[in-house]
Amino acid sequence: MGLLGTEAIVLTTLEANPVPLPWAGFITLSLLMAVFSITAVVLNATVIVVTLRHKQLRQPLNFALVNLAVADLGITLTGSVPSVVTNALGYYIMGRVGCVLEGFCVALFGITALCTVALIAVERLFVVCKPLGTITFQTKHAAGGLLLSWLWSLVWNSPPLFGWGSYQLEGAGTSCGPDWQSRDLKNVSYIICYFSLCFAVPFFIIVVSYSWLLYTLRQVAKVGGCTAARAESKVAWMVVMMVLAFLVSWLPYAALALTVVFNPDVQLAVLVKVVPIYMAKSSTVYNPLIYIYMNKKFQKYAIPLLMCGRDPWPSEDDVSDVQTVVSPLNNKISPE
Repeated sequence: MGLLGTEAIVLTTLEANPVPLPWAGFITLSLLMAVFSITAVVLNATVIVVTLRHKQLRQPLNFALVNLAVADLGITLTGSVPSVVTNALGYYIMGRVGCVLEGFCVALFGITALCTVALIAVERLFVVCKPLGTITFQTKHAAGGLLLSWLWSLVWNSPPLFGWGSYQLEGAGTSCGPDWQSRDLKNVSYIICYFSLCFAVPFFIIVVSYSWLLYTLRQVAKVGGCTAARAESKVAWMVVMMVLAFLVSWLPYAALALTVVFNPDVQLAVLVKVVPIYMAKSSTVYNPLIYIYMNKKFQKYAIPLLMCGRDPWPSEDDVSDVQTVVSPLNNKISPE
């Protein structure tokens, strides 16, 4: 299958679009994906390592963030890294089996990531709004939610392996994903179900959870609980930023796929097909960046790890510790 499969895929691509992109376009995509891949591996690995090393960070929300980092690493290693090579060469080199494997893995990790973002939204809803009264979001709930996110993604990304839907070349012919361009009834029906249940449902959960959450924070602030509201809103806005970054990355891809499904005769420029695909792959960088920047407790451990033990931005607690000493004469704390 190897060489023959590769030649068949290349010929199909060339027949459909003799020159999908100029050579400079392929090299640009390869370089961009190389930068995103290296950054994503470093940042997501940092989230995982720091959380596992420090007990203070082992909380339900952080478990979900680690799961999100694992999913983002999966997207990077199975989708972004191969695209560095295929774009550098200007064509897909991994044959039919490689295309199916890449499409399945990227979709599996991608939907798991989206479901995890929805889980984080629900976790914030339980912590801040307490919709079920005394019932709180605990570690067992987080574990169950994470397991469900993987199972849900596995269930809906497996059908193309058995004939309902398929994984094919997309964009400039250098990456693979669910076949949203085919007019075959099996593919069309699968794509409609796929985006309805794997994109629309998590998106609905996210919108409802954060609408409820932001409304509750505003009500708390009105009745005078400013300190509590401010503390919760910091975490809430961090996750809102993660949700927005994820949607900005993946929404164009979903819109492109559904546009082609419902209007198969639409004529789109190559860049219109390519940009949403690589926007989606770049989503793996944004979440750890937002988390490290907006979560001070996590930043305290992550920055020294990234900077090989040095912290160029010491926290307020560290500064106060440096500026105070215990006087040996009277055992009182006095400024240095």
